[in-house]
Amino acid sequence: AILIVSFVCVSSKKMAALHGLRWCPTRSVTACSLHISSSIAAKQHYKMLVLGGGSGGITMGARMKRLMGAENVAVVEPSEMHYYQPIWTLVGAGAKTAASSGRSTASVMPSGVKWVKSKVQEINPDTNTVRTDDGTEISYEYLIVALGIQLHYEKIKGLPEGFEHPKIGSNYSIQTVEKTWNALQNFKEGNAVFTFPNTPVKCAGAPQKIMYLSDAYLRKTGKRSKANVIYNTSLPVLFGIKKYADSLWEIVKRRDLQINLRQNLIEVRADKQEAVFENLDKPGETSVVEYEMLHVTPPMGPSLVVKGSPLADEAGWLDVDKDTLQHKRYPNVFGIGDCTNLPTAKTGAAVAAQSAILNRTISKTLKKEKPDKKYDGYTSCPLVTSYNTVILAEFDYNGQPLETFPINQAKERRLMYHMKADVMPHLYWHGLLRGLWGGPGPYRKLFHLGMK
Repeated sequence: AILIVSFVCVSSKKMAALHGLRWCPTRSVTACSLHISSSIAAKQHYKMLVLGGGSGGITMGARMKRLMGAENVAVVEPSEMHYYQPIWTLVGAGAKTAASSGRSTASVMPSGVKWVKSKVQEINPDTNTVRTDDGTEISYEYLIVALGIQLHYEKIKGLPEGFEHPKIGSNYSIQTVEKTWNALQNFKEGNAVFTFPNTPVKCAGAPQKIMYLSDAYLRKTGKRSKANVIYNTSLPVLFGIKKYADSLWEIVKRRDLQINLRQNLIEVRADKQEAVFENLDKPGETSVVEYEMLHVTPPMGPSLVVKGSPLADEAGWLDVDKDTLQHKRYPNVFGIGDCTNLPTAKTGAAVAAQSAILNRTISKTLKKEKPDKKYDGYTSCPLVTSYNTVILAEFDYNGQPLETFPINQAKERRLMYHMKADVMPHLYWHGLLRGLWGGPGPYRKLFHLGMK
C-alpha cells in the first residue's frame, strides 16, 4: 500500500511529501508528544486484525467481515486516501486523470469494521500484538498482513529531490505521476528514457508500458522523428514470460525502440538532465545518458515493519506458504499481496486471485481443518502498448501462460485495452474491494459471467 501523508507547512510541504516523511510543525512538537504519551496505555483486541488498507487489506477486511462479523475485524491504515494504482500508467500518459484514481479510505473501508487510523510500528507475533505509531497496542487472535511494498527513490543518488526539476516523472507515486505527463507533453527533441531497477517491483510490466504509450503520443503529435526512445532495464530479458516477450520484441523492432538490458539507474543529475547507469554485467562500468524526458521506476523492497519482525524471511518479505498463504511459522498469521515472498509477479490481479484462496484458508483454519485449496501463482499483467491496445499476459508460478480467453492473448487487442481502462477500475471499486470478485483466474471468472 502506498501511504499518503498530508502536510500543513508551506515551506516544507513539497520535500516532505517527496521523501514520504511524517512531519510536525515546530510549534506543535509538544502537542504531538502529548498525543503519543496519552495513547501509550491504550489497548484494543480483535479476533481478526488486518494490517494495511491497500488492495489486499480492504479486500480481506470485507471478506473477514462476512466470515466473522464486522465487530470482530479491524484494519490498520494511516492514509486518508486509497488509490487504484494500476490506472497510474494511463495517468502518466494523459489518458486518465489522477483524481479518477483515488477515493477516500473512509468510502472503501468495509462498513462496521474498525478503522485504526494509524501506522503500524511493530509486529510481535510471539505475543499476538501490534504496536502503532501513536503508542497503541492491539492484540489479535488472527492476523492478516497486507502492508504492500516499499518505494525507495532515495536509493538513487539525486532523488527524490530531482523531481523538483521538470522533464522527470514516475508513475509509481501519486506525487510524481502527473510529472510524467508534464514531461511527455513538453518533450521537444532528444532522448526519452525509461528505467527498470535492480530489485523486485510491483507490476513489472508498468516500466515499459509508459514507454509504449510515450512512443504513441510522440507519433500522434509529430515529434517521434526527433526522439530516441530508450528503455534501460536491469533485467536480462524484456519480459519474463517468453510467449509475451516474443510479441513485445516484435513491437520494439517495428517502432524502433532502443532496449538496453542489464542497465541499472544509480544517479539522476536533474539540473543537467543526465541519468547515470551501471552495467550489471561489468561491475564498475557506468554510462551517462542525457535526457529530454526521464521516467523513473524506483528500487523497491519489503515493508520495513515486516522486515524488522520475526515474520520475515531472510530477504525481509513475509514468509508464507505459497499454496495456502498461511505463515510458515505462525499458523494464526496470513499474508496477501506485495509484502509476501510468493514467487509470482506482484500485481492487483494476483491479489484478486489470492483473496479467494486466503479466505478459504482462514475459513478452514477457524474450523481447525486443513486448507484444501491451493494458489497456483496466477497473476496478470495487461501490457498497454498504445492508447487503444493491450497484450493481456496471464501466467502461473511456473511462468506458464494461464489464459482466460479462447484467443491468442499475446496479440495486441482493442478489447483488452477497454477491459484495462474501463472495466477493471469498475470491478476494483465495486467488486474486489467489497470482497465480491476475485478467485483463481479472476479474469476467467469475469469471462464465464459473460462480461467479455
